[in-house]
Amino acid sequence: MKTGYFHRVTALTPTRFWINNVSRDEAQMAIDAGATGCTQNPAYVWKMLTHPTESNYAKNLLKETLKETQYDNEVECILQRKLVAGVARVFMPIWEKSHGFEGYVSIQGDPVHEDDAQVIIDEGRKNRAMSPNIMIKIPATKAGLQAMKVLLEENTPLNATEVMGVSQARAVMDIYEQVTQKTGKYPVSYISHIAGIYDEYLENWVKENKIDILHDYLYQAGLIVARKVYYMMKDRSSKMGFIGGGIRGLHHFTELVGGDVCLTINWKGTADTLLAQDPPVISRIHNPVSMQVIDALMENIVEFKRGYMENGLTVDEYEEFGPVELFRSMFLTAWKDSLKLINETKKSI
Repeated sequence: MKTGYFHRVTALTPTRFWINNVSRDEAQMAIDAGATGCTQNPAYVWKMLTHPTESNYAKNLLKETLKETQYDNEVECILQRKLVAGVARVFMPIWEKSHGFEGYVSIQGDPVHEDDAQVIIDEGRKNRAMSPNIMIKIPATKAGLQAMKVLLEENTPLNATEVMGVSQARAVMDIYEQVTQKTGKYPVSYISHIAGIYDEYLENWVKENKIDILHDYLYQAGLIVARKVYYMMKDRSSKMGFIGGGIRGLHHFTELVGGDVCLTINWKGTADTLLAQDPPVISRIHNPVSMQVIDALMENIVEFKRGYMENGLTVDEYEEFGPVELFRSMFLTAWKDSLKLINETKKSI
């Protein structure tokens, strides 16, 4: 048995290690360390265009792509597909060995038009055509839910992302169950709860609103909601899987170990740190949370309450929920930075 940390996590628990936003080399290193899947997001193009070792490769692909269309946003969408396809090839042996159960690389494209269901559908179809181990990553917003229904009916593997609240997860499960009962097909699909970004948002919210609450309580907020989503999925015997994403601290990984979950993390600063620290593998997901903590969060932080309650958010509120907006703003910034570089490159050649 391989004895590295992530190999032991896989051997001793149902938990699986996924890697996030990686270069081709990092993807192979992650696989060697035990990774079974990968997530990429709209910031990926900018990361590769400015990457210390991959930028020349990405910029050459950019010049090639500029010959294919005159529209900068379309250039970025095509370039993203080309870059992600390179990583998908690295994960393809895992997909083949598992007969299509593992080895997926999920791609989330254009964040500028993610409020348009038809744009999401059209882009999802193009992305899906890249490779059989591509999974379409769609935000759990009103438009996203509409797009999910259509793509699930086409048997498309799905990663429902930007899930911050329990109500969002419930809405995704409802759609998946409705579609699969209708079609009789169960495409490999996941719900990605973004605990780290949720915590980041709450910490900022508490500071801005001068809320007096112990950091010990705040530290647990995202994981409390993540566990509630996980248990709800198990109670409903959902055929969807759970992904923990947006990790901002090692605890967002280690505290969910033991669950039937996939945890997607960055290579630098998280995966490499856990490998170096090599902590003991301990099942922690089922550790009980004190009601004192939950009560304090519910009473003092309305944005926690909205995320924690099953009816805390309406469908129309998903896109404007603070943590979702924070997450999306990161993608928009990176996407627009790439558009600027694309335009500059076009003018220079």
